[in-house]
Amino acid sequence: MKWDDLESQQCSMARTSAVLGDRWTLVILSDVFLGVRRFEDFQKRLGISRTTLASRLKNLEDHGVLYQRQYEDRPPRFEYRLTEKGLGLYPAIVALLDWGDEHYSDAAGPPVLRRHKSCGHDFHGVLHCSECGEPVNPRDVEARKRPANKRYPAVTRGPMSYAVKA
Repeated sequence: MKWDDLESQQCSMARTSAVLGDRWTLVILSDVFLGVRRFEDFQKRLGISRTTLASRLKNLEDHGVLYQRQYEDRPPRFEYRLTEKGLGLYPAIVALLDWGDEHYSDAAGPPVLRRHKSCGHDFHGVLHCSECGEPVNPRDVEARKRPANKRYPAVTRGPMSYAVKA
């Protein structure tokens, strides 16, 4: 399968990878969630080339993850903001940050702590079942293809039923 074919696959991970699977995109999104909004600030923080940064930001705009908002008239200047679709990435970003903190932090601990404003405590992400509320880990999950219905045919390609064995 070619990289350009990912968007057309009947697999949510393939489609997501087509949008987020670049080496800079997740880092840019992490910075957006930290409050970085302006092109120059992204470039200073990340040391990324202007061409690469512009390309990644445009891709995120094209996919409805970010939008530009004008914050100055003369000269016209814009900042990047998360759409509702982009805000929906927060749990995934937190999960990746938590994984990185656990496996790649130095002896001093994670470089950035996240504090819950309501209770004032630092936190890490926890995945919960949407139905019963219990925490979920990979060994608690099994996946299956969606059943066919009148509107959508059976899935013929993509992930098969599985359960994590590790």
